[in-house]
Amino acid sequence: MSSLSTTNSNSVSDRYGRLLPGLLLSGVIAYGAIQLGKLEWMQSHGMSALTLAIILGIVLGNSVYGRLAPACGAGVAFSKQTLLRLGIILYGFRLTFQDIGQVGLAGITIDALVLASTFGLAMFLGVKVFKLERNSAILIGAGSSICGAAAVMATEPVVKGRSEDVTVAVSTVVVFGTIAIFLYPLLYQLNLGWHVLAVTPSAFGVYIGSTVHEVAQVVAAGKSIGQETANAAVIAKMVRVMMLAPFLVILSAVLARGKARPGGKEKAARLAIPWFAFIFIAVVAFNSLGLLSGGVVAAITDIDTALLAMAMAALGLTTHMSAIRRAGIKPLLLAGLLFCWLIAGGAAINHVVASLFA
Repeated sequence: MSSLSTTNSNSVSDRYGRLLPGLLLSGVIAYGAIQLGKLEWMQSHGMSALTLAIILGIVLGNSVYGRLAPACGAGVAFSKQTLLRLGIILYGFRLTFQDIGQVGLAGITIDALVLASTFGLAMFLGVKVFKLERNSAILIGAGSSICGAAAVMATEPVVKGRSEDVTVAVSTVVVFGTIAIFLYPLLYQLNLGWHVLAVTPSAFGVYIGSTVHEVAQVVAAGKSIGQETANAAVIAKMVRVMMLAPFLVILSAVLARGKARPGGKEKAARLAIPWFAFIFIAVVAFNSLGLLSGGVVAAITDIDTALLAMAMAALGLTTHMSAIRRAGIKPLLLAGLLFCWLIAGGAAINHVVASLFA
């Protein structure tokens, strides 16, 4: 009996021993990214810890990581998969159902229409026009339509995408989201004369939150206009983030149905249910009760940032620049067209819905 328990404990220690080097490497990169993300220049340019983590990971992944991979591979894979799911679950502590109440039915409708139209356009242009692989189009569409890098990473387990596809999708979010930070203040000034949207800081904030990629980019763009705009933008963005869970469930169901054999002899491929999406909703519901103090929630979100940064660092470590170069210009063109749609189509959606609910 004692020999059996000793064997089990040894196997557990061996397993975690294999994970430790890669976890430490991912953790060090994540820590560096988080510290860099606290710099004022980084914050003003919407460079979040997640963005910086993947950049640092790619730099190391294409230089020294090749020599470290035999020892660190297991831990890096664990960071990229398991820690990612845990990070998405804990992301729910950033949200409450009260956020929905603040934007109202009009804000929810705007977010839903922007999400659906952007993702639908991504699938049509990506697969039909640019002839990209479906998974690549899905990942770029998810990043553009929901919440940037976090959405790309959350969608990857559902589509089982390659590291290169994920990195390309995240890269497009970085490029066009950064452009948005500088472009939207100019659009705000133009709107003061054109009146495409209501000439109020909060109305433009909803427009920013419903159309800009990353949460950090939303904050940077909103604050450059004013605090009232930033507040409305963040709330609209958080509601859009909350739509990630139903999006993943629907996507999983559609992909499973699409894998069914023609002729109807086989009902459908097994539904790969993204259970972490349901737990994410449960966490949002729990957080909405306000049972935890602000300090505890802040500590949890700090842990969540670290977990997601480790996942992004691991993704960068396993991404080869040669694969990104092979992807060519088409993913960037697709993301560029989606960006144009978010600006113009998003403004049209905001205008029409706001008029209907006025």
